[in-house]
Amino acid sequence: MRQVIIDKILEQIGQGVYPGASLALFSKGQWQEYYLGTLDGQNPVTAGLTYDLASVSKVVGVGSLAIFMVNSGALELDRTLQSYYPAFADSQVTIRQLLTHTSGIDPFIPNRDRLNREQLKEAILRIRVTDNKRFFYTDINFLLLGFLLEELTGESLAYLFSRDIFQPFGMTQTSFGPVVTAVPTVRGVKSGLVHDPKARVLGTQAGSAGLFSTVKDLELFLEQYMTADFAANLTQDYGFDDQRQRSLAWDKKGDWLSHTGYTGTFIMYHRSLQTAAIFLSNRTFEKDERSQWKLDRNQLMAVIRQVLEEEAR
Repeated sequence: MRQVIIDKILEQIGQGVYPGASLALFSKGQWQEYYLGTLDGQNPVTAGLTYDLASVSKVVGVGSLAIFMVNSGALELDRTLQSYYPAFADSQVTIRQLLTHTSGIDPFIPNRDRLNREQLKEAILRIRVTDNKRFFYTDINFLLLGFLLEELTGESLAYLFSRDIFQPFGMTQTSFGPVVTAVPTVRGVKSGLVHDPKARVLGTQAGSAGLFSTVKDLELFLEQYMTADFAANLTQDYGFDDQRQRSLAWDKKGDWLSHTGYTGTFIMYHRSLQTAAIFLSNRTFEKDERSQWKLDRNQLMAVIRQVLEEEAR
């Protein structure tokens, strides 16, 4: 059955969707890893590679911290961000809305690429908020959550991630970029630079992107989500948008929870079936056809869900 997944990935490599990929599948208590294609048209994909996670960073970092704090009572989902963090200009946006991408935030920032770290943060704190509370995915939600966590704890995100996630989970190969040994994300751009433009400017203050990791570390990460008490209730719908269900930080399709990243990454798991998948690629290496990538990625995720569900039952 798994050959169907491998064949789909090889088909996409052949179509030039991405040059290669690292894949890990979990079923029946074991991980199996697959390394397909190349990094750059020449060098083969091998075990142990480090990838720019892009928005998968949202669940690996800030999302996990927020879940811990909601469970402990340190964060209340329906309190406003401003009540915890007065520097944020809007008085209505709640923690729940940020975690489920239903805040109504308009992410447009004038002259964004000309702003330094302090100017960009100030612009985000004064971002425009609309009355439309339907699901709308934007990095700004998690950038604000990252600012909040640093404000509440008095610690940097890098320190919090290390202390509360990476060390307890045994993740020794995950960190903020730049990571000079990482898989190249764009041809002609120095390997290891953070791909996401806002995260590149904000550095270790970015709660939306900027983490680099490996298959092995993400296996350890997903094992925690499949077994630990903190993640026991995440399959409920935490949002208020009838058109799109959301867990806290995670996308939700039935009992499958997943998160994707712009550079060609995704992780997904099904706690009750005890099955999971990790997919890491550098799909932006040669081209950046975002709309087509979403279609190709969703097809691959659907194949993985189907195969792993059949294996588990």
